[in-house]
Amino acid sequence: MSTFVTEISQQTITIDGIHYTAADATASAPETKSLLQTKFRTIYGENSFYAALADFLAEWFDGNDTLKVHTSGSTGTPKELWVEKSRMMNSAKLTVSFLNLHKGDSALLCMPLQYIAGKMVVVRSLVTGLNLIPVSPCGHPMQDLHAAPTFAAMIPMQVFNTLQEPAERELLMQVRHLIIGGGAIDENLEKSLQDFPYAIWSTYGMTETLSHIALRQLNGKGRSEWYTPFSHVSLSSSEEGTLVINAPLVNPEILQTNDIVEFNISGQFRILGRKDNTINTGGIKVQIEQVEDALRPLLSCPFMITSVSDIKFGEQIVLLLETDTVDYENINKAIATLPPYWRPKQIINIEKLPQTETGKPDRANARKLAINKIDKA
Repeated sequence: MSTFVTEISQQTITIDGIHYTAADATASAPETKSLLQTKFRTIYGENSFYAALADFLAEWFDGNDTLKVHTSGSTGTPKELWVEKSRMMNSAKLTVSFLNLHKGDSALLCMPLQYIAGKMVVVRSLVTGLNLIPVSPCGHPMQDLHAAPTFAAMIPMQVFNTLQEPAERELLMQVRHLIIGGGAIDENLEKSLQDFPYAIWSTYGMTETLSHIALRQLNGKGRSEWYTPFSHVSLSSSEEGTLVINAPLVNPEILQTNDIVEFNISGQFRILGRKDNTINTGGIKVQIEQVEDALRPLLSCPFMITSVSDIKFGEQIVLLLETDTVDYENINKAIATLPPYWRPKQIINIEKLPQTETGKPDRANARKLAINKIDKA
């Protein structure tokens, strides 16, 4: 079992095998830079990922009990939240204990530090003594690595890209503890991970839960479509069928989510979609994620489902395609396989599907794009 250091003033951080103390990472005054901030800016540049890491560590060691995080903005305007460092450490301990990570294990940091996922990789390293390996967030985080980290947290896009390059894929197969979060995992992506020797986990969580509060295994004998919550987490469903989370170790409040949930008899759950991703067309409620899941095996180009207002149906379903040329024959064949009320009434090709900085579909901007394209038609 791992030994945790939860007294912040006593914590240290190992980065690329070099050990730094709290004093190294602490700025003496708000207007000054810490030794680590100065060193990383000198070596890597003012706007480098290493500089951002040093800035986060200076904030972590600044003596305040809270720090600021940002939501991803996948369904609307990003928000700022102030969260307690003690609860971030609680979250870190839960993940480290579940995965059985130990002091000296290496942890890949390849996600932006303004969001909770990136911050929590650092916090797990602080409380456990992991060797942090920073890589500027990109689509191929393993392309310049020579050895696989023990632990990695990645988004689906990063995993997909890594699998396309044989050398990167080989390194990914050697990661003993891989968690994937920040977006839905495509069925084909999940299938491509089945021959990996170590367990791979899909995470469920949000900024308000300080990273994940449940995991499901994607490969191997333990593979499941159901998420298993951590032991401290109590879950239920609201009258609207959305998930309600009671996780006092990471958030003192009971969280009412917008995620439409289904439970099994074992208390595990799966998410059917988001309440705010429900399209009411002709009095029939259609879940965006379910339409996308049905179309995904049939369409070769990236796509998203969204909606626009309609005088007859209230809302009409729109298919956004990331392509220069639209193969209407095959697309219409794919659409014809859907239930009648699921079928898109408009097909729009665009240069690039909108995404948030964390790689999630940007639903709010997708709808705006559809409205603008139809208005100009």
